[in-house]
Amino acid sequence: MRITKILLCLLLSGAGLRVEAQDLARKQRSLEAAVKAAFRKKQVTPKEYYKLLEEQDVIRKTIERSKADDYLSPKEQNDIYGKLQRAEKRLRKYKTNREVY
Repeated sequence: MRITKILLCLLLSGAGLRVEAQDLARKQRSLEAAVKAAFRKKQVTPKEYYKLLEEQDVIRKTIERSKADDYLSPKEQNDIYGKLQRAEKRLRKYKTNREVY
């Protein structure tokens, strides 16, 4: 009984650590929505907005390319995750650059 509980806990904790392509795609879509919302609220300039949208297109194409073979290797996951992190950082930077529009 005790071994069963331990194995169940290990199994459930490991399942939460795995990153799926769907999670990355969902994160990309939410980031793209945040970019569009920032533009609507006039927190970013049109030039910054188009740069951010182009970056989202690159990320989306990278996700599609990695999902083509139905296997997402750890390197591909890290590449996509890194691109998403850089895009989030760039959006935060653009939103707080104190420019008046």
